[in-house]
Amino acid sequence: MKFSIEWLKYFLETDASVQEIADKLNAIGHEVEGIEDPAEKLAGFTVAEVLTAGPHPDADKLQVLSVSTGEGEPLQVVCGAPNARVGMKGVLGQPGAVVPANGMELRKSKIRGVESNGMMCSVRELELGEEHDGIIELPDDAPVGASFAEYHAASPIIDVAITPDRPDCMGVMGIARDLAAAGLGAYLPVEANEIAGEGACPVEIRTDDAEGCPAFYGRVIRGVTNGASPEWMQRRLKAAGQRPISALVDCTNYLMLAFGRPAHVYDLAKLSGPVVARRAKDGEQIEALNEKTYTLDDTMTVIADDAGVHDVAGIMGGEHSGATEATTDVLLEIAYFDPARIGVTGRKLGLTSDARTRFERGVDPEFLDEGLAILTDLIVKTCGGTPTEVVRAGQPPVEPKVVQFDPARTAKLGGVEVSEDRQRAILTALDFKVADDWKVTCPPRRHDIEGPADLVEEVVRIEGLDKVASVPLTRAPGVAKPTATPEQLVQRKLRRAAAARGLHEAVTWSFLPVPDAEHFMDDGALWVLDNPISEDLKAMRPSLLPGLLTAAKRAADRGAAGARLFEIGRRYFRGEAGHSDERATLGLVLAGEKTPRGWANGKAQGFDAYDAKAEALALLEAAGTPVDNLMVMGEAGPQFHPGQSATLRLGPKKVLARFGALHPATLKAFDIDGPVVAAEIFLDAIPAKKNAEFARSTYSPPALQPVTRDFAFLVDSAMPAGDLVKAVRGADKQRIVDARIFDRFDGQGVPEGKTSLALEVTLQPGEKSFTDEELKAISDAVVKAAAKTGAELRA
Repeated sequence: MKFSIEWLKYFLETDASVQEIADKLNAIGHEVEGIEDPAEKLAGFTVAEVLTAGPHPDADKLQVLSVSTGEGEPLQVVCGAPNARVGMKGVLGQPGAVVPANGMELRKSKIRGVESNGMMCSVRELELGEEHDGIIELPDDAPVGASFAEYHAASPIIDVAITPDRPDCMGVMGIARDLAAAGLGAYLPVEANEIAGEGACPVEIRTDDAEGCPAFYGRVIRGVTNGASPEWMQRRLKAAGQRPISALVDCTNYLMLAFGRPAHVYDLAKLSGPVVARRAKDGEQIEALNEKTYTLDDTMTVIADDAGVHDVAGIMGGEHSGATEATTDVLLEIAYFDPARIGVTGRKLGLTSDARTRFERGVDPEFLDEGLAILTDLIVKTCGGTPTEVVRAGQPPVEPKVVQFDPARTAKLGGVEVSEDRQRAILTALDFKVADDWKVTCPPRRHDIEGPADLVEEVVRIEGLDKVASVPLTRAPGVAKPTATPEQLVQRKLRRAAAARGLHEAVTWSFLPVPDAEHFMDDGALWVLDNPISEDLKAMRPSLLPGLLTAAKRAADRGAAGARLFEIGRRYFRGEAGHSDERATLGLVLAGEKTPRGWANGKAQGFDAYDAKAEALALLEAAGTPVDNLMVMGEAGPQFHPGQSATLRLGPKKVLARFGALHPATLKAFDIDGPVVAAEIFLDAIPAKKNAEFARSTYSPPALQPVTRDFAFLVDSAMPAGDLVKAVRGADKQRIVDARIFDRFDGQGVPEGKTSLALEVTLQPGEKSFTDEELKAISDAVVKAAAKTGAELRA
């Protein structure tokens, strides 16, 4: 939130410098994100008077001016503004000055052959507004030769980050109240100028949605003249980053930014019948002030009349009933809306506004009458008109919260010693009422106060967060015991192993769009949030692959040739009795080019299912899984390509991972071109190590060289090769240390329906070398084990 020092001093009497104010804001918990001094931009610009004005000899649209700066000889300036004339006072940018609008440094130069010593400036060029049809015209009493920055009284601007729990400080008045409580000046409360209404309000105002809109106040002002707002108001709004629109709209924006209270103005001529706060009807539509049309549902609160909806309550008004230059009669609306309802509605519609930001955090429910009185006063003084009596529908929730406080807790919880008298003074300055028995009554605007700990925070931050001492945590003597859980240790190993294999770690949202989540929902119940951060992110992910696929697509859209991504996180399912079932998982996606095109391999090579399998096996091995015992079974699920996917299991029912090429329908659902392979490792299914000892056994390499023997078997073409390898390895578990397929052949000499698989079997002798008899016995055992799978030794 931005505000000028000049605006702050409307609510705070202080002599503190800008830097002192910024330091105090940081000390009391309002982080200052930046300080901007407009006067710095206006350095080198001077109030000047035009003494003479004549036509340019070589340009019809240019004039040659003689300009006085109050010192020395008049300066010659070439100017193209149509309003430049003798006797007027304007702003001269002299050589060396930098034009704020475009960063151009002014220099003495010749324009069409005539020397020009600077430039007479427009409003837009000095970033003081949008006008650019002519140069700035200053009043007759403007002092010639004075610095324009000083004459313009450009006030420094502070940008403060207001935390979501402090909506009471989303107005300049709230900031001033906090600074005054911190001792930086005297708080200047604004007394509302009550304007007695003349006659009853001609519009019936009511609330038919007491839950969404507990209170709805309003009044009519007749005979207003809508034009430009006063210069002082525009100046303050611009400092806050708000563009002045018209006097009526600017008055409501001023109320919101100064007092944190959003309000709305309707053109009375565009309303018909009672104006009611009610629930929207399913399918109702509204064209909002941002010129977009929104479709509503019956969970949303709206302001409507007999003709239809005119306002998404607490978020944005409608285009149809907004005030224009032709508006003469207006209806003022100021209401209290349920914060939760505002948040849900805004997320459903994807609609943000300054009003929503304040209402969904909770505005001051007591500030209805006072806010309406201030807004009425602003409009009457700015636009004229005659207000009617106020109509009040409903009752805001103004019941104060009472907290029993123990001042001794400040030192215990906050780490700062503050006397009881000082604590009482701080809370009182913040508008809390402190009884003798330390029962503290909280102002209704302080929605963040829930208990004694919150009051401790108030005392400590006003006393100064910089006074909280930095105290190291106590540490027991000796060597610290490891605190990582076995699950955390496994995940650390997996991260290192995945990174070592060239995979890049991604961190994606735990929330997904419902269609993406449903696409990867195989079993269990999808967990859908009732109050999501966004309507596009309301389902908890049942798989890590959707987020990784979205990241891979984003990389491809930005020109990346390939993506090798992995993520370790959790999948979520709705468990029994509505509890969340969380399962640790590693997901990986390989997309795009595996190897780029080149003279050796020709075209670029993509990934296939075997690449996903290799990554899954390597990572399972890094996690301590007995990969030699894994079985490759079945298909990975409907999201994967049939025939190009499978699962890795320990036994028929214990699935540790799934891998393969993704189904074309999955790629279409995520708008991805080209083949993509993926894998998921279910970390919760990996069996824990039986040996939990901390120390590793000593590595002792074998003394003798290993021996290799080759075998060729005829197997059914449909039989998985892994079944044969597993059977061969089990023929002699003590002496056979490895077995791998090095050749596959279908062709002449191989019967139809059969495939020849050649295996290399590695044997490791122990204390002595193998004898011929031992080697033959091992070979016979290999052939016998292979025969159990239906394999036949080739002749």
